[in-house]
Amino acid sequence: MQLKRLCDLLRVSRSAYYHWQQAQTEVRQDKLVERIAQIHLESKRRYGSPRIYRTLRQEGYRCNHKRIARLMHVHGIQAKMVHRFKITTRSKSTKVIAPDLVKRNFSVPEANRVWTSDITYIWTREGWAYLAVVMDLYSRMIVGWEVGSRITASLVTAAVKRALYWRKPTGEIVLHSDRGSQYASDELRSLAKEQNLLLSMGHTGSCYDNAVTESFFHTLKTEHVYFHTFDTRQEVRTSIFEYIETFYNQRRLHSALGYLSPVQFEAQLT
Repeated sequence: MQLKRLCDLLRVSRSAYYHWQQAQTEVRQDKLVERIAQIHLESKRRYGSPRIYRTLRQEGYRCNHKRIARLMHVHGIQAKMVHRFKITTRSKSTKVIAPDLVKRNFSVPEANRVWTSDITYIWTREGWAYLAVVMDLYSRMIVGWEVGSRITASLVTAAVKRALYWRKPTGEIVLHSDRGSQYASDELRSLAKEQNLLLSMGHTGSCYDNAVTESFFHTLKTEHVYFHTFDTRQEVRTSIFEYIETFYNQRRLHSALGYLSPVQFEAQLT
C-alpha cells in the first residue's frame, strides 16, 4: 500500500519504480566491484576475498563476505599466490646455550616483550642474498631486518640493532630463535648482555618452535619474492624494504590481529 501511494505521488508506475530500483542496485554493485578492484591493485594483487572484505568493512561498506567472494569470482579478481614454499633454514648447532622461554606461546600482551628472529635466503644472479628479520610477537610487526651476502652472526646482530634503534625498548626483552650458529655466537651474546636481551632458543630441527616467523617467510615468499627475478642483492634490499616497510607493517591485514595491520594494531592501544 505504501509503495502504491509513493508511485501515485510521483506519478510513476510500479514497474517503472522497480526498474529504477534495479538500476540503483546495479550502480551500487558496480561501485563496489570498482572498489574491490582498487583494493586488489593497491595490495599488488596479494589480497584475496577475506582481506578485501575486512578492508571494505573498515571503510564503512555494508557487505557480506560471501557476496565479496562471489563478485571477485565473477569478475576474475583473485589473489596471486605461489604455493611452493619450504623451510629455508635448519640449525646445524646442537649446543644448547639458551633455554626455550617461549615454548610455542606466541600470544604476547605487550609490545617489546618478546621478539623472534630467523634467517631465510633469496636467489639473485649474483648469488644468494640472506635476509634476517626480527619480529615483535605482540603485533607481528617486523621491527628489524638486514640483507647480506653471507649468513653470519653480523647479519643477525645488524637486524637486532636496527630493531633496538627503532623501538627504543625499556626493560627486558626475550629474543627467541632457533639454535643456529649465528644465534649461538659470542657476538650476539655480547649484544644481548649489553642491551638487556634474554636469549631463548627452540628445539633442534623444529620449525614449530618459531612458527610465527616461519609464517612470515611463507607470506613474503609466496606473495612477493616468487614473483620477482633479482639481478643483484641491492635489488633484493630495495624490494624487501618496499614489502616490509610500505606494505606488510603498514597495510597488510592479519587474521591473528583481528584483520588489522601491525601499525593499526599498535595504534589502537596507544
